Amino acid sequence: MNLQRYSRQTMFGGIGIEGQKKLQLSKVAVIGVGATGTVIANNLCWAGVGFIRLIDRDYVELSNLQRQTLYTEEDAENQTPKAAAACEHLRRVNSGIELEPVALDVNSSNIETLISDVDLVLDGTDNLEIRNLINEASVKHGKPWIYAGVLAGTGMTFNIIPGQTPCLRCLSFDTPSVGTGPICRSAGVLNSITGIVASLASSEALKILIGSPNVRKSLLTFDIWENWFKEVEINKKYDCPVCVRHEYALLGRLTGPISICSHTSG
Repeated sequence: MNLQRYSRQTMFGGIGIEGQKKLQLSKVAVIGVGATGTVIANNLCWAGVGFIRLIDRDYVELSNLQRQTLYTEEDAENQTPKAAAACEHLRRVNSGIELEPVALDVNSSNIETLISDVDLVLDGTDNLEIRNLINEASVKHGKPWIYAGVLAGTGMTFNIIPGQTPCLRCLSFDTPSVGTGPICRSAGVLNSITGIVASLASSEALKILIGSPNVRKSLLTFDIWENWFKEVEINKKYDCPVCVRHEYALLGRLTGPISICSHTSG
């Protein structure tokens, strides 16, 4: 590890040299390398997280370039797979970490394998069904994960640590019917909100990976256009089907591919 590279980060008391060593040994999976996922991956790469698995089956499109920070016009013209394009960019940023591109649909048949060897899972999706799938797999295998959602000018993020915090289903998030609810194609999304949410999630990721006592336990929600921020205390549901009853309905269901970009935005 090149400590000179991370000198400003190790000078920060919350991390220090020992924290930086923990980051170097850490492994994370970013599921969805779109608007929030590119900023999360970028931040963790710069911070020196030792292994980052980037999972996304989609290709770069011109409409992505307004907010998805790791891609270029050439990537869009060539329809480069997002996972490959993101890894190629990040390898030029930090050659001292390992980056693994995975251009796959994420579904009940592979989600457990994709997260089995990592320390933390980060949500870069914009799809409530796949988030519920991530939630089930993470709770089942005791993997911390960070939910990060955006739509228009609003954002929210929540740390889910199995055995310590409520899970996503405790927020009363049910999988919507296909074609219902607002999406980025209809409501739009500001590039600034994706960067803010992703940066907050990235900061929480560093805390979780080094074992900081300052990991946020509340749901943080805000609107940068209407100018409000709010922290909401979430209680575990006494009958939660996932983190209390350990019923994994999505993991046990045979499904086709789940699009990472279809419901809430990214």
